Amino acid sequence: MNKHHILVIEDEPQIRKLLEINLVENGYRVSHASTGREGLLLAATHLPDLILLDLGLPDMDGQDLIKELRSWYGKAVIVLSVQHSESAIVTALDNGATDYLSKPFRMGELSARIRSAIRQNNGEEPSPVMQLGDLDIDLIGRVVKKEAAIIKLTTTEFNLLALLARNEGRVLTHQYILREIWGVGFQTETQYLRVYVAQLRKKIENDPNSPQHIITESGVGYRFQ
Repeated sequence: MNKHHILVIEDEPQIRKLLEINLVENGYRVSHASTGREGLLLAATHLPDLILLDLGLPDMDGQDLIKELRSWYGKAVIVLSVQHSESAIVTALDNGATDYLSKPFRMGELSARIRSAIRQNNGEEPSPVMQLGDLDIDLIGRVVKKEAAIIKLTTTEFNLLALLARNEGRVLTHQYILREIWGVGFQTETQYLRVYVAQLRKKIENDPNSPQHIITESGVGYRFQ
């Protein structure tokens, strides 16, 4: 049992129960709240390792709740919401959400996002050589292999791939990636980023038109899996 404590802030009883059953089966301790204020109280008194948050709460706006949490809570907040517009997702991530899944979601995908977020909570650095599917990424030697064959990448392509891989399973916004790779002055150059992602996909994906590793989160950013 991994002992990590997860707080579920969700007003729909059926979804709360579904999440609790699946999380307990995976070894997590679970608390739950049906309102934002109750969630804030439980978060303050129990300091969970991760919060699963629905945006559509009866007593307060979920976006405001994220901002209030972020004034003192430093661990992962994963949003689960029927609001799947680009603006809602980007706003939640900009407000401080760690990740965002639209309802309905698959429990397997949620479990992977939770594991990734908790690793980052604990400051766990990825292995110097990451084995991700058919890719081996040597972060120190800056060497990428696909099925044992070396892939030649430019410096920028490698930096982009390394950033995505280190955040495996997590949605990274266009602005975040542009700032991390190219600097603050490039945060609006989303077309620039698309060009580099396309180049990288041609080199690492079996089918660049149907990528298995670098997944587009439409209007928001990219996620590596």
